[in-house]
Amino acid sequence: MLPAPPGLPEFLPGWVWLVGAGPGDPALLTVGALHALQQADLVIYDALVSAAVLALARGGAILEYAGKRGGKPGPKQPDISRRLIQAARREMRVLRLKGGDPFVFGRGAEEALALAGANIPFRVVPGVTAGIGGLAYAGIPLTARDTNSSVTFLTGHGVGGAVPDGIDWAAVVRASPMLVIYMALKHLPEIVARLTGAGLAGATPVAVVASATLPAMEVRVATLATVVAAAAAAGLEPPAILAVGEPVRLRAGLDWLGAIAGRALETDPLGARGARDTGS
Repeated sequence: MLPAPPGLPEFLPGWVWLVGAGPGDPALLTVGALHALQQADLVIYDALVSAAVLALARGGAILEYAGKRGGKPGPKQPDISRRLIQAARREMRVLRLKGGDPFVFGRGAEEALALAGANIPFRVVPGVTAGIGGLAYAGIPLTARDTNSSVTFLTGHGVGGAVPDGIDWAAVVRASPMLVIYMALKHLPEIVARLTGAGLAGATPVAVVASATLPAMEVRVATLATVVAAAAAAGLEPPAILAVGEPVRLRAGLDWLGAIAGRALETDPLGARGARDTGS
């Protein structure tokens, strides 16, 4: 095992580190996440952690799958928490590796509370969440001074697998010009219906980003009125992020992965109104 580099915390036996693995591309791992992978005795990872990320674990580390995907059999959350506690009590360096960020729709808070209740020391290492990293790889900025100054993150998959009932869709639509909806594909028709019912125009630009940052990444740009048909025609499958709002239009000029592959980018995707200068 390599010693901890200067400035990085030592991964001590009996500790659990809750670490964000990012959206899939190992280039988006933080230094802290890579350090944890190189120190851990046991890596308990979820369904959204890519094989390329797992390949960076130190030789001899135990890799244990604890994935949970909607509608498919998987370990129950209490069982995962118990496994973390048991392994830590055996003086193992336990890495709980979660796709994206452990505290962004990732149940990291539940696991941390279970560890705290069992008096197990833990550390949280944030990760690049898919709503940021995945959209950046798709060439869709979360904010731009010509489109919006706020953004709202939502989940399309609540307790029991249904669209969450606690979201005030009308308030969200009024307050935020850019919406990023995680786990939206399964319930896409219902989500579109709720947004439309809340007053969002059918012409609103929408993008679905599936398998974000991975080699298999697919992006479909449509409108709120056409996105259900577009996603179905493309055969998109989870995991996927839904982006709703004017910044989606900027993909025409910011699709840097497409440009690398030879695609010509537009120089003014918003039209002349995008050329204003605020002096900032």
